Amino acid sequence: MSNAVRFFAGIDWATETHQVCLIEAEGGKIIGERAFAHGGEGLAELCDWLASTSGAEPPMIAVAIEAPHGPVVEILLERRFQVDAVNPKQLDRFRDRFTVAGAKDDRRDAYVLADALRTDRHCFRRLAVEDPIVIELREWSRMAEDLQQERNRLGNRVREQLWRYYPQALELGDDLAADWFLELWALAPTPAKAARLRESRVTGLLKAHRIRRIETAEVLRILGQKPLVVAGGTVEAAIAHITAVAARLKLVNQQIKQAHRQLDELSDKLAESREEDAPGQKSEQHDVTILRSLPGVGRIVLATLLGEAAEPLRKRDYHALRTLSGVAPVTRRSGKRCVVLMRQACHLRLRTAVYHWARVAIQHDARSRARYAELRKRGHSHGRALRSVADRLLAVACAMLKTQTTFKSAICS
Repeated sequence: MSNAVRFFAGIDWATETHQVCLIEAEGGKIIGERAFAHGGEGLAELCDWLASTSGAEPPMIAVAIEAPHGPVVEILLERRFQVDAVNPKQLDRFRDRFTVAGAKDDRRDAYVLADALRTDRHCFRRLAVEDPIVIELREWSRMAEDLQQERNRLGNRVREQLWRYYPQALELGDDLAADWFLELWALAPTPAKAARLRESRVTGLLKAHRIRRIETAEVLRILGQKPLVVAGGTVEAAIAHITAVAARLKLVNQQIKQAHRQLDELSDKLAESREEDAPGQKSEQHDVTILRSLPGVGRIVLATLLGEAAEPLRKRDYHALRTLSGVAPVTRRSGKRCVVLMRQACHLRLRTAVYHWARVAIQHDARSRARYAELRKRGHSHGRALRSVADRLLAVACAMLKTQTTFKSAICS
């Protein structure tokens, strides 16, 4: 299909209007430039204009754009145009071909996109229609991360207020955003009320939430410690603050549980859809099951890999995975000078997921643990050693996906 391209288009997308430039494949002559409003009518008009101005079928028109997702990309793919994405930093370098003075405007960027796609298409990434389940999984994964960050922020506010007037409550545990702690605080919001707290109430609360790491007597002992002497109004102010934050925390905790259930359901649904696409395969031979079998891969890591790296996983592209996740180092060599640095240009969510994947893997996998220990003996930092472990795990994952083998079965064989 790519050999049949007769026209190239560049789209400089924006919030309100999108600037489009259409050029010929031979010679790069501009045959049309136009801006289109963002919206259903405007984007439909954009697609119709590309086809009518060029006089070619959509598969014969290749479109370059910076954003690899969004409504502009989706409607172009739905209309069967070839869509290629480029990193904004690369586009900035392509722009230097036409001006070294730093001039920049929407029309110029649209032309630069189209011409760069015509001459250097290998620098672009071909986009394809994504599985609806993957799109939904990615969104729930991002929502779960946002909710967890919100939970951490609210928990820190609870900690700050308790430190003001009730520091003994901080000794009950590190997770002050947990439902059981919030309910216990509601029963005894002040040291005075904690002194009158009945043992049966605490026992029932701990049993209801299945808390076994701390006994009722220990809870009462901690809360019964000598209280702080604070200024008048401090206790009332802190209680009002925690009450407002606790209501939000309870909602966030519910939403996190819902997001985790959705991640599990969507992952299972994705495995089932792949099974329907490839009848005759065993259930353990699907990508979701294979990735789940790897040490250190849990719900969050699995959802992040499937949602943010769907295309490299589908292509079993190890080099793309290690680059996107930031485990591939950057080498700067000039003459006798050679410096190897940590990669900064990567997908931050993938970097975080792969970091925790390696961190948990060294706790449960002997090979990963031995590799980590060896690197630490060489003088590598904790982060660098984990990136090397993650690099190996990505290579193992790609090999397993290619051979359709789970981690446990590969170990046994």
